[in-house]
Amino acid sequence: AKSGKVFTIYQQSRYAPYFRQVQKVLDSGVLGRIVMIKIAFNGFSRRWDWQTLQEYGGGNLLNTGPHPVDQALQLFGPGMPNVTCVMDRANTWGDAEDFVKLILTGEGRPLIDLEISSCDAYSLYTYHIHGTQGGLTGNTSSLKWKYYKPREAPKQKLIREPLPGQQYCSEKLVLHEKEWTVPQGKANLFGTMSEQYYGDLYKTLTEGVELVIKPEQVRQQIAVIEKAHKQNPLSRLEGK
Repeated sequence: AKSGKVFTIYQQSRYAPYFRQVQKVLDSGVLGRIVMIKIAFNGFSRRWDWQTLQEYGGGNLLNTGPHPVDQALQLFGPGMPNVTCVMDRANTWGDAEDFVKLILTGEGRPLIDLEISSCDAYSLYTYHIHGTQGGLTGNTSSLKWKYYKPREAPKQKLIREPLPGQQYCSEKLVLHEKEWTVPQGKANLFGTMSEQYYGDLYKTLTEGVELVIKPEQVRQQIAVIEKAHKQNPLSRLEGK
């Protein structure tokens, strides 16, 4: 601000249509309290180029990670999460990781379970969310979610005695199911994200609108990534 210049970061994945729909569903409250959010940017591939080397800042967490980590921190909310991370090298010729399991936790926050794996031959979802009233699952092109409405649910109370005939608890919940498919005009994911990012940046530069992608948010992302790497010191190949 003192220099009269604007500093921001190209964090376009926050504009992904599927991510905005996930946010919309969570903000609606229909899933209840969110217990866990699973995010998977997975696939199955082998790699042997310069981006597999630690000396060049390679590895899945630095290559792909900034996108899902940014989304995860947006869903986590303000403040620094507790970070637990496991890394491995599976299908890489380099010395950087190509498997990442990152767990983010915090008091009163949902557990966030993030994977970035190059050895997942059956990637089932991009988002999979557990809530006290329902859940959501889906990928970058389609999502579905279902939930019950507390006012429609049978009233229950704790029973300390065994149920008759050693039965398990059983009830009929009315589950409301909804689906979302990426609009045809937004199917080009990269183009859609870039257009919206630069549209917002233009408003900042010409109208003084507050930045959407703030440097302090990206600093938090970098801090999470640094903690993950410190927990997983990997051996290095000798340079030629």
